[in-house]
Amino acid sequence: MPAAILGGLGTYLPPRRVSNEELADRFDTSDEWIRTRTGIRQRRWADTGQSTGDLATEAGHRALKSAGLCLGADVGLVVLATTTPDHPCPATAPDVAARLGLGQAAAYDISAVCSGFVYALEVAANAIEAGRVDTALVIGAETYSTILNPHDRTTSVIFGDGAGAAVLRKGDAGQLGSFAGFDLGTDGANKDLIWIPGGGSRQRSTHREPEAEERYFAMQGKKVFASAVRRMAGSSAALLDHIGWSVESVNHLVGHQANVRILRAVADQLGIDSQRAVINIDRVGNTSAASIPLALADATGQIAPGDRVLLTAFGGGLTWGSAALTWPDISPV
Repeated sequence: MPAAILGGLGTYLPPRRVSNEELADRFDTSDEWIRTRTGIRQRRWADTGQSTGDLATEAGHRALKSAGLCLGADVGLVVLATTTPDHPCPATAPDVAARLGLGQAAAYDISAVCSGFVYALEVAANAIEAGRVDTALVIGAETYSTILNPHDRTTSVIFGDGAGAAVLRKGDAGQLGSFAGFDLGTDGANKDLIWIPGGGSRQRSTHREPEAEERYFAMQGKKVFASAVRRMAGSSAALLDHIGWSVESVNHLVGHQANVRILRAVADQLGIDSQRAVINIDRVGNTSAASIPLALADATGQIAPGDRVLLTAFGGGLTWGSAALTWPDISPV
């Protein structure tokens, strides 16, 4: 039976490190306040002039290298998950595909905020399993530093920039690296829990210039915390039940790196030992759609070929999703 196989993994972080101490001075807070509430010690922010497409291209290049492919390889599909595209129009993915020399591959963006990478994996896996393409490049890339409100302490200390990419190939079910299944969901009635109010057609149709605050990312943190735990745990449990994996058989839980307390609460609700939950938010912050591939790359010393890996995420929309795979023998770049 045909299946999508994880064949390569690449990541890129911009060089600028932003410490808690740097932000503490700016927002009249402290390193301790940030660490105890989020688990974050530092994050990366893009340099001036460095865009999401730049980060995505570098991560994509590295993923191709990890998969043993070169620039200009025969890749039939590029799916870029991002909340921060280079332009409102057109999508960023076609430009990334062109910069990687991927010819006329189908390329498009997916906007599912922090759940975007899981959504993009499902789209690419479906295309491979349906026989439409043999190889796909899935990228999660963000430059959240460009949409953060410089006066909002609650969001500015959380988010970071970065990119992660995965190469998916056609293979067989049961093969190392194969995806066992996906679970996706949404709740659009609560879209205002995570959003940018201004700048879209809803605001533009009023012929009113947006207020300064409306141009920036906004989040209702307490409500998001409760929803994230419930949805990530529920989606994960539903997926495990559907594919017939027991909780005990899951070797590693790789959740969207939103907040260390959320990650631990999800593991606790699922009955997964916290030692099996991969955490790297302390070093990179919340990188939205890039967080799961960045966490996977960081955890490669812990994850062994054949291990069962459960991915789960929650983001604006509201959106959530989970994926399960058996880890392949690959070396991330």
